[in-house]
Parts: sequence; structure tokens; C-alpha cells
Amino acid sequence: MSLLIDEWRIIQEDFLPEENRYFESIMSSGNGRMGLRGNHEEDYSGDTLKGTYVSGVYYPDKTKVGWWKNGYPEYFAKVLNAIDFIGIKVKINGENIDLAACNFSDYKRELDMKNSVLHRSFVYIDPAGSEYEINTGRFISYHDRDIAAIRYSIKALNNDGELELLPFLNGDVRNEDANYQEKFWEYVSSSATDSISYLHMKTLKTNFNVSAAFAWSITGTDTLEKEAVNLSDGEFVGTRIKASIPRGKTITLEKYISVISDRYYETDKISNISVKKAQEALDKGYNGLFSAHKKKWADIWSMGDISISGDTAAQQGIRFNIYQLNCMYSGDDPRLNIGPKGFTGEKYGGGTYWDTEAYCLYFYLGTRKPEIARNLLEYRYNHLEKAKENSAKLGTRGALYPMVTMNGEECHNEWEITFEEIHRNCAITYAIKNYTEYTNDESYLLEKGIDVLVETSRYWVSRVNYNSDKNVYMILGVTGPNEYENNVNNNWYTNRMVKWSLQYSVDTLKMMEESHKSLYRETIDRLGISPDEIEKFKDISEKMYLPEDKKLGIFLQQDGFLDKEIIPAECLKSSDLPLNQNWSWDRILRSCYIKQADVIQGLWFLNDEFTKEEKIRNFDFYEPLTVHESSLSPCVHSILAAETGREEKAYELYLRTARLDLDNYNKDTDDGLHITSMAGTWMSIIYGFAGMRIKKRKLYLSPFKPESWKEYSFFLVFRGRIINITVCDTDIIINLEKGDPFDITLYGENVTVREGRNQYRR
Repeated sequence: MSLLIDEWRIIQEDFLPEENRYFESIMSSGNGRMGLRGNHEEDYSGDTLKGTYVSGVYYPDKTKVGWWKNGYPEYFAKVLNAIDFIGIKVKINGENIDLAACNFSDYKRELDMKNSVLHRSFVYIDPAGSEYEINTGRFISYHDRDIAAIRYSIKALNNDGELELLPFLNGDVRNEDANYQEKFWEYVSSSATDSISYLHMKTLKTNFNVSAAFAWSITGTDTLEKEAVNLSDGEFVGTRIKASIPRGKTITLEKYISVISDRYYETDKISNISVKKAQEALDKGYNGLFSAHKKKWADIWSMGDISISGDTAAQQGIRFNIYQLNCMYSGDDPRLNIGPKGFTGEKYGGGTYWDTEAYCLYFYLGTRKPEIARNLLEYRYNHLEKAKENSAKLGTRGALYPMVTMNGEECHNEWEITFEEIHRNCAITYAIKNYTEYTNDESYLLEKGIDVLVETSRYWVSRVNYNSDKNVYMILGVTGPNEYENNVNNNWYTNRMVKWSLQYSVDTLKMMEESHKSLYRETIDRLGISPDEIEKFKDISEKMYLPEDKKLGIFLQQDGFLDKEIIPAECLKSSDLPLNQNWSWDRILRSCYIKQADVIQGLWFLNDEFTKEEKIRNFDFYEPLTVHESSLSPCVHSILAAETGREEKAYELYLRTARLDLDNYNKDTDDGLHITSMAGTWMSIIYGFAGMRIKKRKLYLSPFKPESWKEYSFFLVFRGRIINITVCDTDIIINLEKGDPFDITLYGENVTVREGRNQYRR
């Protein structure tokens, strides 16, 4: 791949058509409210996935399965490919610029992650040999989330030229992953003048309304013609601009776009608002808009950057992951969540998975203000009634959160995932504990989280099986985190997390009874909790069956796991990998190979409840069987490797998670990026290399430094403080940049961190 290694930039030099989708994915950008892939502004007739996405705007694509089973959801939700607003048709001397068809040289595409701006450049060579240098820049504003801007410049290098530019909006778009090749949008209205245009479209079924508008300006020419264009029954609007360009001169078109949805504005006003905001953007100008946008990104990096000295590939990887996470989720709207592909592609539909609670929450807790992480919890609380409906559909009580959702309803249709991977409930309850302990804020737990704990506990009561012969509770017919095992009995991770979740509910109710008596009584009355029910939670927790092999000293991934032929993954042929692209599903299910952290995931979540020896034995048994074909896998293994003293292995797995998409490990970057697993990359450094833990609501650190790194430093947002921590060969430097002094435990010893620089020996 023609990808260059750089600390702050993603750089493509040269253009190979077979790499285009890959670079479109890794050049994606966004601002939490909208985003797009790194597509060309001008036409491209080659292999491409045009992608423009508006947060929270989705379509319930009718379920497509070979054989219907009772309980299947009616639809699979899709985040929609929305109005194409970046388009500019370009003709030079009557020839259409299309890099799949025309002659060009010196191609370069570059994403500046520090300032979140995408640049491209190339030299177009017309049939007569005339050359024209084209330079573009665009950004999606983090300052005004409704605005994007494009600067498109053409310089005549060796001859005069005649230009025809057509900046446009196109509503005739499709999702590549549509089950029945339907169009998901319908036309509402549009208008085009020679100075400003708008297009208003509405989704079918869900009735989301989006209006995009653009205004434009041009410099470098005094003589031009312009006319409004309105085609395809109003779904294509723009302005055709004609101008002459003398040799050696540059003409620059600037396009100012607003994208307005009725998630934030009144439906009947969004067209007028889009036009007004596009005009306001034009008045501020590209430089003014970019300056405000750049400042917002500087604020983000000042709270969440990680700096690595001595390893540029590792540095590029972590910044790429941090960048894309902030593009996807800004945290200002509790109705929104984090899709596995974010704004970078259509795979997985863009819905919410358990990834949010199991991985992403850590990142936003550690790098942004606490209300941003809290909104992820609010999202689940707001969907609690839907989770109860989902459970009732399956004949169980309480709340079962969906495997995939947009609005709280289940919209995933693979039986072994949707109805067996029920451990997602535990990730949601664990996230409540994680948030509470990290922030030391109990308000969510006491006011809303307790409802989630009780209702998910009620689900577990109705889902377990009591084995009277053994006097234990079992959970049958599940899929654990390892999706290369389906419909197993007593997945250790699921059973262990259920045991913990039930006890956490009991402990929380007890704490409320002792410390918040009136709130406790109100909660008991509101939720109808009886003493017998609390005792049932406790009884199941105490008697939960946990499979293990005492001879090996390991927890069994599930009943019968050791009946398999145990062959380390290193014995697999390279032609077998990835297994999910080369083996039959039958062969995968019968094998010992593990897609992602399963037992190891439990050892990470409930970290303090296991000895170092238990972690070592289980890591040494399961990691060699793990093929890491889930993007969520390497980071958890990296953390446990670091904790158990396997520093070289921790670094190897860190690189795999940090550069998963950049190096296309799983051969699927073309589909879009693995956004949710990117949080795991951040975790690999903070919880892995730096050894950060929260124990009894206190911060613990025990850092080590990978051998190839000179030093590394990271920011941490912690209870109203901004802390910068640097790990060198011999010292740990903790700089308290904002906030009050506080105590931490560093390598097992209590130290007080005061304002300014605090230096300690390693």
C-alpha cells in the first residue's frame, strides 16, 4: 500500500485504483453529528463507496433471512448514505475530470489529524498535453456541527484553459448494503439559484428529514458565466460556473455546506435554516471557519493526546484511533451512540453494540468531560422499556438489551448472536460501575442505574436453569464473546459476569438502604422489589456454576471445551487465515480456535477478583488458541499480557490493535474502520503499558515502557483534573495541569500529586 508513516498525518502518495476504497476508509472524517468517507469531490467512475452519513438518521431495512424463526426482528437498521454534498463536477477544456478515466500525475491525498482537514492534489493532463494542478481541502466543522467547507483550486501550468465547475447536491443516493436494493429516501423540495441551492429529503418509514444547502464563491477570475441547475426531478441541484484560466494563474472555488436534520430543528424550518446557515458560512469565509474548527480540535487533543517518542508507526496508529473516535462521537446528545464503523462505511448497519460499554466508555471517561461518558449511560437508561419489551418477546422477564439497536429495539437477525450472545446485559451493568468508580459520581447509579441493575437482574432470574442434583444455577444455550462457538452451555465469561452483576445489584440496594434511606424506599416502591426477590438475586449469584479444570488450573471457556483437539494457532497455515474467510462455519465451530477474548475478557473486567497466577495460567492457555479475528481482541490480550509481565507480547498485540485498519490486518478496511475497537487501542496503553486501575475509587499506576520507545506521555481527565503523565527510562513525570492535588498509588506506594511537575523514580 502507498501509505506513508507520519506522526500526525495519513498520507497516500500515488494512486492505485485497487487501493481506492482502502484510502477512502482511512481518510474518513466527522464531527459527531455528521461524517463522510475520503471520497473525491470530482467524478470517480472506478470502484468506490460514496459515503455521507448523518448521525441518528436510519432506515429499518426489512429483515432478509433464509428461514424465519419466531423472535426474529422485523428489520435490520441501517445508518443511511445521505445527500452527497461534497460533489463538484469539473471539466477542463471540455474534458470531464474522472481519475478512473483521465490522464494525471503526482497524486497525493493527506488527512491532517491534528486539525481534521483532508487535502488532495494531482496534476491533470488533457489530451493535448496541457497540465493543470488541482489542490483541494475540506473539513467538517467541530465548532459548528452543521457546517462543512471545501476549497477547490485549479492552476494552469503550461497553457490557458477553459473551466466548467458544477458544485452540487445529490439526493439520489443508495446504501450499498441494502437488503432489497431499495432507495431509502424520498424527495421533499429543492431550489437552485446561481448563488445558493438547497435540497430537502426525507427517509421512508422513519420520516427523518434532512436538508442540505450550499453557497459558493470563486476567486482568481473576473470573467465567468453562472447558471442554476436543477435535474432529476429536483434531487440534483447546483450551479454551473464557466471561466477562463490564463497560464500560470489559479482559480479557487469555495463551497460552504450546511446539513440540517429535524433531530435538532423543526421539520418545516430546516430548509430555510440550511440556506441561512450556508450563507452565514460563506460570510465567515473558509479561513474563519477553519480557525474556529482548528481551535476545537486543539482542545480535544489537549485532553486526549498520546505522544510516543522513538516509534513513528506506533505513534501514527494511536493518534489515528483517537482521531476517529472523536470524529464519531462528540457526546453532546444522549440519543446518539457509537456505531462499529462510525462514519466510515455501512457494514454492521451503524447500530449500537455492547462494544460501547465494554470498550468505548473507558476512552471517553479518560479523555473528555464526564457528561460525555454519562450520556452513553443515559442512552441505555432511555431504552430500558424497550429492553423489557425485547425480553418479553423471548418469553423472559426483566430487561434484555438488544445486541444491535438504533432506538432500543433489537434489529440484528443472526440467531446465534441476537438471541444467544446475552452477555451484553453484563457489559451495560459493568459500565455503570465503571463510570461510578472512575468519576466518583453516584448520582446516575442511584437515580437511574439502579433501574437498569434491577431489571437486568430480573432477566437473569428468568434465564438461568437450576440443577437440583448439583445445587447450582446454569445458563444454557448461549454464545460468549467468542463468536466461533455457538449455542454452548455454561460459557464461563457469561456465567461469571452474571454472578457479578447480580451481586452488584444486591450490594447497590444495600448501600442505598444504609446511606440513602428515602431514595431506597422510593426505589423499592417504584420498582416493586420484595425482600424475597433480593434474596433470589443473591442466591443465584452465590450458586452460579463456573466451569473449570483444576488439573490445568484454568477456567473452562464452556462445558466440554477440552473435548476439542487443542492445537495452537501458530500451527495454522497462513493460507487458512483469516479463518472466517477460508474455513467453513462448521469447521470453525468444531475447532479450538477463539475469535476474541472470552475468558480473558472476564479476567479484565473483574480484574481485582483474580490472582496474578490465575491470570497467567489462563492467558498462557487461551491466548495461543486465539486468532484475533475480532477487532476487539488484541487490546484486551495486550492489557493482560502487560499485567502478567509479558511486555514483548503486550507490545506486539498493541501494534496489531493500533494499526489494525492502517495495515489492513483482517483484509476488510475497504468496508470501513473498526471504530469501537479503537478505544481498545487507547486502553492498551493506559491500562496496559501504564498499568492504570481504579481500585476502591482510587487511581493506581504501575507503568512500564516498551523497549523500542524512548518515552511516552498521555493526558488523563480525572475528576475535574487534567493530568499529563510521561514515562521515561528511569522516571515517571506527573504534571497536574488543571485541578486540585490528589493522592494516587504509584508502584504500590501512596504519593500526593500537586500542581505542576511531580517527578518519581521508576
